[in-house]
Amino acid sequence: MPLGPWRKKNKSTKEHLVENEEVSGGHAGAGSLSKSAVNGAGLPPPPAELRPKLVFHTQLAHGSPTGRIEGFTNVKELYAKIAEAFNFSPPEILFCTLNTHKIDMEKLLGGQIGLEDFIFAHIKGIKKEIEVHKSEDALGLTITDNGAGYAFIKRIKEGSVVDKVKVICVGDHIECINGRNIVGTRHYEVARMLKELPRDQSFTLKLVEPMKAFEMLEPRSKGAKPANDNKVGTGKGTLRLRSKGPATVEDEPTEFEEKAVKKVDDLLESYMGIRDTELAATMVEVGRDKKNPDEFAMALDETLGDFAFPDEFVFDVWGAIGDAKQGRL
Repeated sequence: MPLGPWRKKNKSTKEHLVENEEVSGGHAGAGSLSKSAVNGAGLPPPPAELRPKLVFHTQLAHGSPTGRIEGFTNVKELYAKIAEAFNFSPPEILFCTLNTHKIDMEKLLGGQIGLEDFIFAHIKGIKKEIEVHKSEDALGLTITDNGAGYAFIKRIKEGSVVDKVKVICVGDHIECINGRNIVGTRHYEVARMLKELPRDQSFTLKLVEPMKAFEMLEPRSKGAKPANDNKVGTGKGTLRLRSKGPATVEDEPTEFEEKAVKKVDDLLESYMGIRDTELAATMVEVGRDKKNPDEFAMALDETLGDFAFPDEFVFDVWGAIGDAKQGRL
């Protein structure tokens, strides 16, 4: 199918719980796309009873004992395991960071978990309701989500409309916009809703900030800008979590994959006002062996039919993948 308006597709895929492999002091980490170390040759994975287990360590970011979790294949199951370890409800978790208890958006857990990182879960804290006057077309927000129905603020542009409202912070979960509950709404839809709010009018946000320990109370962060050397994982492999299908253990990402995923994530922010390394990694994986933009567009439609990407965005992503292959990024 050539480039053009795409029809949305709703596919149902049965998710399978995978047994994880044990590593001493195993933790978790986010990152970008990488090649499968389990079935990279196209061979089926070994039976569950023959696979060693992975055990990950976790704490609550505001302070807690260390818990041990295992046996999950996607983010929702991960949150359920963390909640079970600390005896609370999974919806209390806003997001997780890796190797730091701080609200550091560059250490955010996405679709990839390194085998030698540590998971810190940030749970719901103070609720706040704020009125904002939209004096400019752009609010200066970058939105992401936690993979389990919560959209939250990943970055605040310096000098922007929202930057002037000091009680709005990076890491805040957006619960309602003008009284409309948006829990369960994907990040790109939330970004579109905020963008479409009329200029020169006020609107109301209901936010939930992550719970903070006393030593974490500090001036708000505007969110760090992505950096090539700001890597999370330190292990020799990662556990790739997928919203559809089983998780897989994979090698560390190559230089091509790291650069391509970063560039695609930048394009997602530029075109759609979101950042999502899992989505960027999936797009790079889809496009790495495609011969032309039309073939790439068809593959995206098949793999990510829930998204309606603009044609210009698809061309730019195709170009970014090509530049990464040629070492031009």
